[in-house]
Amino acid sequence: MRVLLLLAILGAADFVQPASYRAEIDKYRRHRLEELTAPNGWLAVRGLFWLHEGANTAGSDPTSEIRLPARAPKQLGVFTLTAGKVVFTPDHAAHVQVADKHVVGPTDVAAGETGAVVSSRVSLFVIRRGDRVGLRMLDPDSRARRAFPGLRYYPLNSAYRFRAKFVAYPKLKEVPVPNVLGQLVPMESPGYVEFVSGGKTYRLEPVYETSKHEDLFFIFKDLTSRTDTYEAGRFLHVPLPVDGVVDLDFNRAYNPPCAFTEFATCPLPTRENQLPLAIRAGELRYHLPDQK
Repeated sequence: MRVLLLLAILGAADFVQPASYRAEIDKYRRHRLEELTAPNGWLAVRGLFWLHEGANTAGSDPTSEIRLPARAPKQLGVFTLTAGKVVFTPDHAAHVQVADKHVVGPTDVAAGETGAVVSSRVSLFVIRRGDRVGLRMLDPDSRARRAFPGLRYYPLNSAYRFRAKFVAYPKLKEVPVPNVLGQLVPMESPGYVEFVSGGKTYRLEPVYETSKHEDLFFIFKDLTSRTDTYEAGRFLHVPLPVDGVVDLDFNRAYNPPCAFTEFATCPLPTRENQLPLAIRAGELRYHLPDQK
């Protein structure tokens, strides 16, 4: 039903586009929808708990520091943070898995979903943001996931697909990228792109999201954030440049995780990537439902 809704939106909007391009965008947006609504997708993220040094109690009991949904054990166990290392000790009455293995005693917890502590279909896994260590909670039964109405988009518009000029830096440039936690995260940029809209030239600086350098990642904001798109900005991944040209297709622009959950730690656009024009293409603003 969700995919049909998405396709209906696209079908009503993109009748002027070539069939091959429409099919390509359809595929991309179906994949996005599948990722977002997956049991471990952003709609399932229901909590983020920053750990303090020493013992951090977890469970559904209201007195727990790490408060879990009601179906979870009242006392799940204790997460102990010592000099950046996390050890989980389960309560004797709780059935818990860590990294897909049943545990009964103290267990080291590695960062990431593969090291998740799981009980009653609730997962807790370690994330690190600078010197901060936290636990992200996934709940596939979250209301946000169950009640998700689908995604909305601007009509496909080839006017927002640019053959942008890529200008490489002599060497990779370190860019301090702000995030919602107030931190500056160093990321690498290989250069910048220039595109022309309405007779004016605009510039955006991409970064590499991962060490694999597989594509260009744009964190940008434009004037539509005042009315139609996510207030903090949007994301866009594009292929690496070919012969100095980048396929800069804003029809693929999408909302960051923070648009779907208050428990994400999203990067924000740098001042240079805040465009003084309206990019009426890509994903529209999403309104978070009541999480209660």
